[in-house]
Amino acid sequence: MQWLLMALVFLGGIGVAVQASVNGGLGQKIGVFEGAFVSFLVGTVTLFLVMLFFGRGNLLQVFQVPKWQLLGGLMGAFFVSIMVISVPRIGAGAAIFTVVSAQLIASSLIDHFGWLGVKQIPLDGQRIIALLLMIIAITLYTKS
Repeated sequence: MQWLLMALVFLGGIGVAVQASVNGGLGQKIGVFEGAFVSFLVGTVTLFLVMLFFGRGNLLQVFQVPKWQLLGGLMGAFFVSIMVISVPRIGAGAAIFTVVSAQLIASSLIDHFGWLGVKQIPLDGQRIIALLLMIIAITLYTKS
């Protein structure tokens, strides 16, 4: 089962790279925020249909969750808008490399401090070196 989840995560990563390029092109044709809006609209309609036919949860519980847990949509809109702006200028590779590095740095800090209710996993010297090497790698990857 774990290999299946890892394969799905891998496919999701491919999807993010493809999405960045697709949304970047869309934004160049119709406008940055218009492109981000259309991307979210298509995603919203798709998820609505999936939820309608396969959903097992209780959508009304959204009113019971802590309000900060609703920020995911805001962060998603910010992310897609930034990718629409940046990919045509710096390329999909540089944008995704930077995103993945930022995700690892931020998630390492979240783990280290136990923020957002996650299990606390302290940063050690090896992980700090790995994160620093990623920053160096971004510099090398994006250097013209």
